[in-house]
Amino acid sequence: MTLALARIARHLPLALRLSPLRLLAALAANRRSRQALARLDAHLLRDVGLTQDRARAEAARPVWDVPPSWRL
Repeated sequence: MTLALARIARHLPLALRLSPLRLLAALAANRRSRQALARLDAHLLRDVGLTQDRARAEAARPVWDVPPSWRL
């Protein structure tokens, strides 16, 4: 595992640290979700209870920075 992946892995649950492929898949999925959130217009953001500022802030977070409730 590269040094960058090792740093990222420290922030993820043990279940994801066990497999580099699984780690990369989770990071890619998180990135895609945040990119999709960034593309939503104001109307759709209101439907999910977010402001444009909050959506932009969430989309700008690093891929490994997830709430504890998302971790396995």
